[in-house]
Amino acid sequence: MLKHRHRISLTSLIAGMALTIGAPVLAEEIINAHGISAYGDLKYAADYKHFDYVNPDAPQGGTLTMRPTTGGATFDSFNNYILKGARVTGLGLLSDSLLTPSADEPDSSYLYMAESMEYPEDRSWVTFKIRKDATFSDGTPITSADVVFTRDILIEKGHPFYKNVFFKDFESIEALDTHTVKFTFKEGANTRDLPQYAGGLGILPKHYWADRDFGKSGTDIPVGSGGYTITDYKVGQFVKYCKIDNYWAADHPANVGTGNFDCYRYEYFKDNDVSFEAFKSGAYLVREENTAKKWKTQYDFPAVEKGFVVQEEIADANPQSNQGIWLNLRKPQFENIKTREAMQYLFNFEWTNQTLFYDSYTRSDSFWENSPMQAEGMISTEEAALLEPYRDQLPASVFDEPAYLPPVMKKSQVDRSALRKANKLLAEAGWKADNGVLKNEKGIPLKIEFIDDDESFLKILAPVIEAMKRAGIDASFTQIDRAQMIERAKNYDYDALVRGYGTSLSPGEEIAQLYGSVGVEQLGGANTAGFGHPAVDDLIKKVGAARSREEMHHTVRAIDRVLRAYHIRVPNWHLAVDRLAYWDVFGRPETKPKYALGVLSTWWFDQEKYDALIAKGALK
Repeated sequence: MLKHRHRISLTSLIAGMALTIGAPVLAEEIINAHGISAYGDLKYAADYKHFDYVNPDAPQGGTLTMRPTTGGATFDSFNNYILKGARVTGLGLLSDSLLTPSADEPDSSYLYMAESMEYPEDRSWVTFKIRKDATFSDGTPITSADVVFTRDILIEKGHPFYKNVFFKDFESIEALDTHTVKFTFKEGANTRDLPQYAGGLGILPKHYWADRDFGKSGTDIPVGSGGYTITDYKVGQFVKYCKIDNYWAADHPANVGTGNFDCYRYEYFKDNDVSFEAFKSGAYLVREENTAKKWKTQYDFPAVEKGFVVQEEIADANPQSNQGIWLNLRKPQFENIKTREAMQYLFNFEWTNQTLFYDSYTRSDSFWENSPMQAEGMISTEEAALLEPYRDQLPASVFDEPAYLPPVMKKSQVDRSALRKANKLLAEAGWKADNGVLKNEKGIPLKIEFIDDDESFLKILAPVIEAMKRAGIDASFTQIDRAQMIERAKNYDYDALVRGYGTSLSPGEEIAQLYGSVGVEQLGGANTAGFGHPAVDDLIKKVGAARSREEMHHTVRAIDRVLRAYHIRVPNWHLAVDRLAYWDVFGRPETKPKYALGVLSTWWFDQEKYDALIAKGALK
């Protein structure tokens, strides 16, 4: 790591010697750094001028218009930190932090709002000195009191994630002076990632929230610490973010060649088809396509044929979303592992991929697809050593069989062989047919209800539901509104959900929120399946404590192997590219950031290209 070290003061050393006369004294080394990473060296030196993946001379200006790819068809909240409300897309633009990451390293962060940072070798604490020129969007200086306030308000009124996960290993946050803040972490905590957690926290303005209810959702435009603010919006139609005049960090090395657009505007539509038609007409300029059929069959409109719209697949080096049909293990019908395994035979990926997706996707099996953290084949020596203490508590298949792979089915809507295997497993789980309906020994039917606030996934779920019905399951799909969906998901009031979760190249203990026992009962959490196991809880801690990337990889593979053995979800599919369509009015650097798409951060608006399309009548 590129860093500068210095010894503790002579006065402190003498004081320590006075208590241990005759014993050797080892002074604690304090690292004064311009950046920090979980493992290995930092790529950029302290005097870096800009990141390698940008054009430092990129033109500034213009508006990037796009559609939200997540979050539903409307919004009612500008608060990015609470459980209530449907949050608008783009709220990350409103917040800055003490450190900022680079997009061509898996886990490095550099000084940003802080001008210096110090921490000991064991990372048991970290101090940041805040730049005196750092201000909120209303011009108010950012101070250490705002950092302390941020922690306090998030624990008191923020999303449960902050209290139960993010801050669980933080002992204290102290304002040492107006611009110096110290984070001290709990004794015994895995501290490898904690300084970066602290440095990555978006800072909230104490003065703004002094007379406002932080826990209430709404569309009052908040004061933020980021370089953009909301300048216009209409609920359910659009939101627009524009640069703040005289932003304090406009010339920061991390911003050179990035954030080149004056404004970002997200256009909301009631459904995907309406959204697509709007893109074809130039109502917005960039579209990430998440529908295989559209990508393969509907990008033949005139603007594409004439070269006005570019259709491109861009490689994605990140681990792929672990999307699947998540089974709620909190519900009694899923208690038996054989019931859950039977579900694997009721989703025919091969038929779905050919019929609905034009063979666009690859079947997922791992929770860390497209990464070296994916478990493969028989258990390795390293994984076995990690899991051996829990051998008696784990399925024998974890040790005796290759990492679980979902079944390969015939490319026909009904695979009778797979259906027979599902029926056999269901019978072994204790379900018996009664007039074509499976019931348990108490006479309670096996019922599975899928819920969603969007019917777009129904075409994929419909064959699954039909297969379940053939197996004797009372299966159904219920479409509910957005507010109900948020409430029912928060309270785990569902049998099964289709969800996808991204993951980090350098996961730490934050994955406890997804797969740890801590997330089973926590309202509003991300443990969709409600799965918890002592072995996984222990391994999650080891992931956070890993001191090398290789050690972390072995540990995550062991977790992956266990999760797959328990059949907590029916895996769907993945695609290790981003499908991007855009009107040809942009410039971009020669080098793409390895771990980011780069559109928002490194592209720029090309006025000459735009004017040319206007002259041709392609855009209005």
